[in-house]
Amino acid sequence: MRSPRRHPLLAPVLLCALAVLAARPTDAGDEDGGSATGAQVARLYADAATATRQYEDGRREAEAQRSKALEYEERLDRQRRKIDGMHEDLGRIARAQYRGSGGLPLTAQMLLADDPDELMRGQHALTRADVAVNNAIGRSLRAEARLAADEAKAQAAWRALEERNAELAELKKEIEGKLEAARARLEGEADASVTAGSCPGAVRLDQPDEDFDRSWVAPVRTYALSASFGSGGARWANRHTGQDFAVPVGTPVRSVGAGRVVKVSCGGAFGMQVVVQHAGGYYTQYAHLAAVAVDQGDRVRPGQWVGQSGSTGNSTGPHLHFEVRVTPEVGSALDPVPWLSERGVSL
Repeated sequence: MRSPRRHPLLAPVLLCALAVLAARPTDAGDEDGGSATGAQVARLYADAATATRQYEDGRREAEAQRSKALEYEERLDRQRRKIDGMHEDLGRIARAQYRGSGGLPLTAQMLLADDPDELMRGQHALTRADVAVNNAIGRSLRAEARLAADEAKAQAAWRALEERNAELAELKKEIEGKLEAARARLEGEADASVTAGSCPGAVRLDQPDEDFDRSWVAPVRTYALSASFGSGGARWANRHTGQDFAVPVGTPVRSVGAGRVVKVSCGGAFGMQVVVQHAGGYYTQYAHLAAVAVDQGDRVRPGQWVGQSGSTGNSTGPHLHFEVRVTPEVGSALDPVPWLSERGVSL
């Protein structure tokens, strides 16, 4: 069963510029062991999330710039139609003047006119009309020039944004390629540790404080729900004892609430796992991990990273197996979905 619910971006939003992202060290050559790989995966998750956010911001900005350019073009078209109409009016006035005077010079018209004063008044009126029309045309031409300049600026800004988005897209692709390679390396190292029966040391990951603003949280930020509590399957002796969250290898896994780490182990059906004790006699388990971020005895806060998801143990693919129990051991599991719902966490 898959849930249509999607949560915010997995990695925390980091306010770093494109140049900083490009310059960040993403190779694990300066560190040793699985701890280095886990930390690298966490950094790459953050970088990919930041590049994605910047790309989406730029795309929205480019669309707004494109709309502004189209608006300028529509205003220009209206202005051009208005000017064309004024030109037609001026042409009609000129033709009327020519037909009314018979093409004769003004002096000749005055000599032949029955009332020269009336002729002069008419001529003055036409002159004033011409001046008014010419002034209006001048104003329209200046307005058209301003609009054209504004449109050129908008188009240039839009092209710059498109180029920036292309750079961000290329950067995002590069980061995702490194992330995929690091995930594979982390998974291989985790499998080797579980096979050997020796857990690697805790990966002390840099985590932003913004994750600690609630009393209870979901164990991962972005996910699709897969196998649910009580479901049947050939891979379980009886029924499924937890809720599975389908997530990529290396996804930061969070303690759902405040508590104390009572178990960190490798091997067996659950692979690499962490168990946390909470107030009220409840325990939560985080299994099939690729790395752990805590040691036994550590105190944890709601939302604190306790490990990174993987596919160790009895697992057919990357996911987090999450359980709620009334003892630290198997056999006392509760359905975690309503348990979390009672604490304000809707999956």
